[in-house]
Amino acid sequence: MRHSPIRILFTLLCFVLPVLGSAGSSRNPNVVYILADDLGYGEVGYNGQKMIKTPELDALAAQGMRFTGHYCGNAVCAPTRCSLMTGKHPGHAYIRANSPGYPNGQTPLPAETETVAKLMKRAGYATAVIGKWGLGGVLENVDNPVLNSGHPNKQGFDHFFGYLDQRRAHNYYTDFLWRNNEMVRLNNGPGKGKNDYSHDLMTEEAVQWITQNKDQPFFLYLAYCIPHTNWQVPELGEYADKDWPKAHYKVQAAMVSRMDRDIGRIARLLAKLGLAENTLVVFNSDNGAHGQGETREFFSTSGELKGKKRTMYEGGVRSPMMAYWPGKIPAGSTSDHLSAFWDFLPTMADLTGEPVRGDTDGLSMLPTLLGKDDQQKQHQYLYWELYEGHPNCGVRMGKWKGVVLNRKKGMDIELYDLSKDEAELQNVAAQHPEVVDRIRKAMLNAHEPSALWDKDHPGRCYNVAEACRLNGVKPIARKPKPQNKKKKRAAE
Repeated sequence: MRHSPIRILFTLLCFVLPVLGSAGSSRNPNVVYILADDLGYGEVGYNGQKMIKTPELDALAAQGMRFTGHYCGNAVCAPTRCSLMTGKHPGHAYIRANSPGYPNGQTPLPAETETVAKLMKRAGYATAVIGKWGLGGVLENVDNPVLNSGHPNKQGFDHFFGYLDQRRAHNYYTDFLWRNNEMVRLNNGPGKGKNDYSHDLMTEEAVQWITQNKDQPFFLYLAYCIPHTNWQVPELGEYADKDWPKAHYKVQAAMVSRMDRDIGRIARLLAKLGLAENTLVVFNSDNGAHGQGETREFFSTSGELKGKKRTMYEGGVRSPMMAYWPGKIPAGSTSDHLSAFWDFLPTMADLTGEPVRGDTDGLSMLPTLLGKDDQQKQHQYLYWELYEGHPNCGVRMGKWKGVVLNRKKGMDIELYDLSKDEAELQNVAAQHPEVVDRIRKAMLNAHEPSALWDKDHPGRCYNVAEACRLNGVKPIARKPKPQNKKKKRAAE
């Protein structure tokens, strides 16, 4: 029996179209990783904040997963971002503190560094970082900018827009930002006023970039600067009439709510473009609350946790993480899985099927994200070390938390049982010497000596001369401190 050409074509389409549709739906999921700056664990509504409104984040958390045991890469900006991008905890990471004395921003990541962006590019993703980078950059204010090894475009990102030097990111009304290696002049500064608010420009850039890349898998690292000081915001919004004792309280609240508003805008954009069900959205903060101007006390930005930015207490290193992925992440769920920023790299490897090149201290969190707790691997412990002021370090080991306040004075460990004392009020080291011993061994084993960072060195423990030598630049010439007149007369 002969069939007509039209019938044959119809039959073929019945088989081919479902196959094509299946192929389209199997596209690797998009990833949008949003990082706030100096936002405390208790500074969002879904973690109990009452005074600062975050309705968009609260709604996403209600439809996704909250994490009560997720930790930052470190307790301050640059090293925490290094851990996030490289999958290394602070005892192994290349950058272990901010970098005073290094010209043009942070000490750059070495060229051969494995990063999340490089992995995602190998997996076929378009990659972008928008916001605050702080891991390397360019020689500024030159006609032909020279990119050092840490520049985002040399670390796997196709597109960059924002601040390279994190010191400049303190000013939301800066005179310029960077788009890749192009300096983008803004309408701010003497004689111009304050017109271009950098946070708003970042959101617009993110919206445009997502829209332009909607037809391919993409990874967007959106590193907002809010609520890091300076306290600057275009309008106070719903907080304008609040009867609060200090003006900057209103500004901080308005900044956080503005960020929340824009995260909601991005979530709605993903839905409008038909991408929501194929996009993992993660929200985090780089470290604990900055706590400046008594904002930690007024807003309880650390929640019930002790400490803030730069401390190894829970308020310094625990992050208000939530993740949203409709149809994949169990809605309204909460996880107490112990995890940290260095888990992000292996999680992306697991998600995309692209292996990590080199070593990582992380474990994939994908089983937890998908509600498969029985398949989730566990850390023996989490470790941090920081060289800002007094070198300190910390370990989370199961229910135990160990903290060393000043490593220059030895390894005097404070011990807390977080299952009974989440606020770290009762030091129980004397009652559990065997636990203290295990934590001390973990701290010593986790530290790897570095040419730039030395746990036994006094002060900030940062070798500026070595960092500059490795990268072929000259250290910043520091102005001599003005001599105290009384001391000068006494010396004479």
